[in-house]
Amino acid sequence: MKFSKSRSNLVVAAFILAGSLGACAVNQNAFTYTTPDQPDEPVSYQEKPGWATQGFAVAAANPLATDAGYQILKAGGSAIDAAVAVQMVLTLVEPQSSGIGGGAFVLHHDGKKVEAYDGRETAPAAATDKLFLDAQGKPLPFIEGVVSGLSVGVPGTLSVLEMAHKEHGKLPWATLMQPAIQLAEQGFKLSPHLHRALLAEPFLMKDTVAASYFYDAQGKPHPVGFVLKNPELAAILRDIAARGSMALKQGPVAEALVNKVRQHPTRPGSMTLQDLANYQAKKREPLCFDHTVQTISKTYQLCGFPPPSSGTLAIGQMLGILNHTPAGKMSLEQGLPSADYLHFYTEAARLAFADRGQFVADPDFVQAPGGDWKTLWHPAYLKQRSSLIGAQSMKVAQPGNPAGMKSAFAPMPSQEEYGTSHISVIDKDGNAVAMTTTIEAVFGSRLMVNSGQGRQGGFLLNNELTDFSFAPTDAKGLPIANRVEGGKRPRSSMSPTLVFEKDSGKLKMTGGSPGGAVIIHYTGKLLIGTLQWGLNTQQAISLPNFSSLNGPTILEEKRFPDSTIKALETKGHEVRETPLPSGLQAIEVTPNGFFGGADPRREGVVMGPKNWP
Repeated sequence: MKFSKSRSNLVVAAFILAGSLGACAVNQNAFTYTTPDQPDEPVSYQEKPGWATQGFAVAAANPLATDAGYQILKAGGSAIDAAVAVQMVLTLVEPQSSGIGGGAFVLHHDGKKVEAYDGRETAPAAATDKLFLDAQGKPLPFIEGVVSGLSVGVPGTLSVLEMAHKEHGKLPWATLMQPAIQLAEQGFKLSPHLHRALLAEPFLMKDTVAASYFYDAQGKPHPVGFVLKNPELAAILRDIAARGSMALKQGPVAEALVNKVRQHPTRPGSMTLQDLANYQAKKREPLCFDHTVQTISKTYQLCGFPPPSSGTLAIGQMLGILNHTPAGKMSLEQGLPSADYLHFYTEAARLAFADRGQFVADPDFVQAPGGDWKTLWHPAYLKQRSSLIGAQSMKVAQPGNPAGMKSAFAPMPSQEEYGTSHISVIDKDGNAVAMTTTIEAVFGSRLMVNSGQGRQGGFLLNNELTDFSFAPTDAKGLPIANRVEGGKRPRSSMSPTLVFEKDSGKLKMTGGSPGGAVIIHYTGKLLIGTLQWGLNTQQAISLPNFSSLNGPTILEEKRFPDSTIKALETKGHEVRETPLPSGLQAIEVTPNGFFGGADPRREGVVMGPKNWP
């Protein structure tokens, strides 16, 4: 069902008003969470106007999660505080995308420096490169690997948020659990987005814990607006409030988690309590690069996540390559990217994804080309790569040689990637967070953890290990960089991004998206739309999506004219039209405060005061 713009604005306004009223009684000394009203209209696509705010702003994938972050910020909490509260609520209301059973990358700016907090899941210590091979030594069918105990990585979300909160939190850790606990106990209205995911899901019913929670006695998903309570998660969150990440590392929940993985009926995993106890979030050096927008001769500094993320590396390559082509000076035509622009963009994408498949993996296990990931951004190398783009599509690009020496690894075969959620926050002190968080596929491994105390619900476990290459070597026996190894973090496409003005160093924007490997393109579209095409965040987010993963040219269905598709086919492109359900969330700094955008393809909203203080 499609709402008119005026109708959708009323829905969004209701959430904003509810959040504002809920925060009126909140002060820094005693935080009191007030549950907002919850409209339950079955919205599938919702045009959004963008939100102008002052003082602070928070953007998340579900209005209840956004509201929790808003109330925390209103109470004097930091950007990290808000991100913690948002994530806990997302675990409850958007369980199919992220949660405490998964992992996250947190990018933080404190006004002086950018810090990268790595909460990516790890393979159990006993895992080997044969994890996803069958008895004949052949890779398992992808979905068989996903829906199993084999796919579950050691969760890192709680650990990374705990680390970031210890360094940048203002409100007590336990306070940040209150919104999610209250919503879990009182219940929340099941959203259209979650309902559609349940309707499309064929495997979740096989897990008895999940089946009793998400479905009725006849095996049908609960309808939109059904009040869903999760007392098990409320109890777990109370334990987390008291013990932090230890609640998932030691005790009944940790034991239930390990048993769930190890007792899978067909493909059990090897995770142990020791794996949980040994998990550590890591601080890494963020990757930053300069990008000059040729149309306005202005330079920005873009900062993102280093490996095991491939996102910032690929985005930097694509933007750098495009600046060596006519695309660097192209504008929108009738509000859309032209066929010529899409040709140059997708060719640059093919080149970047070829390098991604060849080189990028966990840096604790794999060395960067020439010892420095920035070799992939060297101006001479990007210019050389751009020279490979001709009038006709190359269809499939080959990896380059950025360090001037032969790689010891084989390219990773193409493999599916899914999921995730994104959170953007700027607090009243100007601290900013870009956080992308995931359990990988929709509903992850389809395994729901319950401690067995007779309470309904729990939380879902990730299938993050399927981001590793199922094949450990190529046909010649050369190892693949992103193969499974014990304790290793799988390669990710998550691309939380912070943008700064180069001259002044001032923050310009925080943004990111879910979407598996296409995250890279969704985030790239946001950056190009705002920096090169002069759009605000909402306008850029609402643009049609486009991508290539080093294969076909993929366009968001029914968003481009036939003339564009035919022009691309004339240039040798294999064009596929398909749904590309991005979930971009972004906040930009304006002369009057902030302006936030949320993806019309999902339920997210942006919240912040209209006037501040």
